[in-house]
Amino acid sequence: MPEITELLQSRWVQRSVFVLGGFVLGYLIERLVVTRLQALALKTQFTWDDLLVSSIRWLPTVWLSAAGVYLAGTLGDEPAWVVPILSDVIIITLIGSVAIGGMRLAKGAVESVSASSKGAVASPSLVVNLAQGAVAVLGLFIILQNLGIDITPLITALGIGGLAVALALQDTLGNLFAGVQIILSRQVRPRDYVQLSSGEEGWVTDVRARNTTIQTFPDGNLVSVPNSSLASASVKNYNLPHPALWVTVGVGVSYESDLEHVEHVALEVARGVLEDLKGGVPGEEPVFLFNAFADSSVNFEIRMMVREFRSQGPIRHEFIKRLHRRFGQEGIEIPFPIRTVVMKGGRGDARSDGDP
Repeated sequence: MPEITELLQSRWVQRSVFVLGGFVLGYLIERLVVTRLQALALKTQFTWDDLLVSSIRWLPTVWLSAAGVYLAGTLGDEPAWVVPILSDVIIITLIGSVAIGGMRLAKGAVESVSASSKGAVASPSLVVNLAQGAVAVLGLFIILQNLGIDITPLITALGIGGLAVALALQDTLGNLFAGVQIILSRQVRPRDYVQLSSGEEGWVTDVRARNTTIQTFPDGNLVSVPNSSLASASVKNYNLPHPALWVTVGVGVSYESDLEHVEHVALEVARGVLEDLKGGVPGEEPVFLFNAFADSSVNFEIRMMVREFRSQGPIRHEFIKRLHRRFGQEGIEIPFPIRTVVMKGGRGDARSDGDP
């Protein structure tokens, strides 16, 4: 017993108990309180409570562990410089952990707002990075202010240095501001299918600080386009103002065909394709138009509404198959491209310049 009492009175044992006790208490709060709050938040229809709970994960453990370290450092007859340094470390730890929680909350808020917007499933990395960077800079200023460091000269130095950095990094900053312009204008969003004037086309996957990545179709490769080039280029967005678009298929029938019957059959086939395939829009009536008297056929085109860009291939494929089979059943001819030359008179009509 005397040995145990002496051991318990040891400063190092007491310090270890404070540090370990703070960590264990924080871990228990994390497991018993935060985990249950997270489970309750998942049952609600709101998303902000999920963000708040997820942003404070492991923060109770860090805070109580820091408190245990501070109490352990105040025991005994430590040198006078130990407690101030320990206090500064605790301040940095506490404010830094709060800043990390704020960065998590900012990221979750940007992703939640982006996901609730039409056509934007994923949030651009540029917006997430800017939001997290703003919270991190704010946390750094608060830490410096609590440590007694005057941040006014620092802000002045950053302003002067910022001019030099802006001159040295004109292209990088140009792409950065162009990326912000792209996001704020909402003319190009993640998951939109776009076609650039330079020829690149595909789905926008992300908008970063320097470039925008596009996944090409159908090979699926990634193309990085500088934000400044994208902001100044002519862009055709197949998802705006709505993702549905018209698919046009051109066909020609022989001159002996009954054109009224051709129109009836083609529209019937088009309606069936739109109703049977997932990519079609059944409620939208297809459009049939004769458009030319060609050399060997009367040409027409039929337009069908599809849900999105990737749906036009399967719709066109199935329509051509069904129309070809139905024309064969109805006796409607799709002629080969031939040209008939009619020559008047025969060889006897030919006269030379020397004949009378």
